[in-house]
Amino acid sequence: MTKATSPSQNKPPRRKDVVRAEKLQAGYSGKAVCGIVSFSVHSAQSLALVGPNGAGKSTVVKTVVGQLEAVSGTTLINGAKVDDRTLDFRREVAVVFDDDAFFPALTVEEHLAIVSAGHGVDDVEEVIAAELEFFGLTAQAKSRPYNLSSGQRRRMLLASAFVRPRSLLVLDEPEQRLDTAMRHRLATRLRAEVDAGLALLVVTHDPGFLSTVATKALFIADTIHTMTPSQAAVAIASENPHAE
Repeated sequence: MTKATSPSQNKPPRRKDVVRAEKLQAGYSGKAVCGIVSFSVHSAQSLALVGPNGAGKSTVVKTVVGQLEAVSGTTLINGAKVDDRTLDFRREVAVVFDDDAFFPALTVEEHLAIVSAGHGVDDVEEVIAAELEFFGLTAQAKSRPYNLSSGQRRRMLLASAFVRPRSLLVLDEPEQRLDTAMRHRLATRLRAEVDAGLALLVVTHDPGFLSTVATKALFIADTIHTMTPSQAAVAIASENPHAE
């Protein structure tokens, strides 16, 4: 006789939130820059934040990871209040924002070595070589950042997020200053990592990039709208008719 199972036994286990924002207001000096944001991101999910320039997308993600103080509301990462000074946070969360943060005296290779070794990566040289090749920076390995083009510096910063372990990756307009081929390669790789279990929070203005990467989306403005990736891609394209 076949043993009966209850409906609850047939349900897949509920995935834990990697990120959860509850009634979050992001802004400066106590003044919100957009509507109230609530969302969750599990492992194997990618949330894209879209909206007009200046709508507050970058402010929201910087607040989520603790770089800015929230006007109100809360954010939890892996069930804990966000504190980017803690070892657990630094171990689990990799962040790349749209700015050039580097040590002028260090080469590209040395930057990546500090990040990977500092996070306990095995086979540091092998990992660095693979990322240099992926991001087209092998020939620039011994160069210092100020000798790189703007696009090369962007790729170096992105590479620094991939040479280390991470359960959550936060990217602010990663497609900026990348050529079309690199945008496609990066989007394809990110989606593969999401499908393998990574939680991704990404701000983007590129419809094609979003369509490849995102599993869900939020439109950030004075009022927040939940969207499918297809809806969000259309919203982006309508803002920028020349978007690739």
